[in-house]
Amino acid sequence: MAPGTTTNGTANGADNNTEFPSTLQSTSNRPSFYRANPHLSGKIAIEEHVNTDIFNPSMTNPSVEGQGELPYYQKVFADDVKFRLSNFEARIKDMDASGTAIMAVSLTAPGIEGVFDPVQAVELARKVNDQFHKIYRTGPYAHRFRTWGCVPMQDPKAAAEEAERCVRELGCVGIFINGYSNVGNPADLEIQYLDEPQCEPFWAKVAELDVPVYLHPRIVATGQMRIFRGYEFLAGSPWGFARETAEHALRLMLSGLFDRYPNLRLVLGHCGEGLPTAIDRTDHRLRHFKTGEHGAHQHPLAYYFAKNFWITTAGVMKASTLESTIREVGIDRVMYSADYPYEDMVEAAQWFDGLEIDEASRAKLARGNAMILLGIK
Repeated sequence: MAPGTTTNGTANGADNNTEFPSTLQSTSNRPSFYRANPHLSGKIAIEEHVNTDIFNPSMTNPSVEGQGELPYYQKVFADDVKFRLSNFEARIKDMDASGTAIMAVSLTAPGIEGVFDPVQAVELARKVNDQFHKIYRTGPYAHRFRTWGCVPMQDPKAAAEEAERCVRELGCVGIFINGYSNVGNPADLEIQYLDEPQCEPFWAKVAELDVPVYLHPRIVATGQMRIFRGYEFLAGSPWGFARETAEHALRLMLSGLFDRYPNLRLVLGHCGEGLPTAIDRTDHRLRHFKTGEHGAHQHPLAYYFAKNFWITTAGVMKASTLESTIREVGIDRVMYSADYPYEDMVEAAQWFDGLEIDEASRAKLARGNAMILLGIK
């Protein structure tokens, strides 16, 4: 316990309206009179990953070379990530140490999207959702967790049914999708994006359920890797994650999806995967394209980005990047996240807690916006 603080993290017994510890620490033994900032505790993190023992979600199924990032990691880092993906007690300790009150957990990538066989994908998604509900939504720490549902997009009608079960029966806050889905024979390199016509039943159900969809990255598809030859490590989190997910989001906007379902809410991590700085350029050039030659959308892409997208800070710790994201979509659509355990939750919290922003904005980013988006009371 820090000198001058009580067990609830408040200096000299001052009243604090949160049960979670403040990340503020006193550096001296003299009496201190600061009031611990409640916005630094009670954070909600919503792009935080977990493992399962039902199958290996860190690789495609069956395994395809180059579609996993763990082989590139330093051993000490890889071992730590694998440990924290599965260790519940370590997760709670890291949450406490970082002032994280609530964590919304999701299956690590590529997850269900990397399962080629549609029948198997349906079965695995159901088992994983049931397991996550049991682990994270029952027991003494159930109030500290929420779960994202995973769905088998290889069979969009089954995905719609599983989405409904996740939300109505298991209480999931929304659906978490790790990018494109592998479909068919692994040798054919066939993939499916979420804007394709066969995915319509899924989107209709999401609109009916009125829950957000988190579009998370995965490694660039095997058939699109030529640009990374000799630099294959770039196809994952260092670069390819953002490129792949930004292009996927552009496809959704261009397809007219948000015109058909204007109340859909899509979440992107990593401060928007580069779109806050790039989308204006895309709109600028599309002004000169023939009508009908750039998709079925009825509005500029920036319109959808500001209206239908929410952004998290997951994996980003640079103030200027956050500032540009807020300028593009507004303070009410940006949320704190860590990207645990691929990022250090305490490091992410220290960065966020030290940002030079007004406290009303910090409260929205840390907690308020996520509570509204995910329906957390």
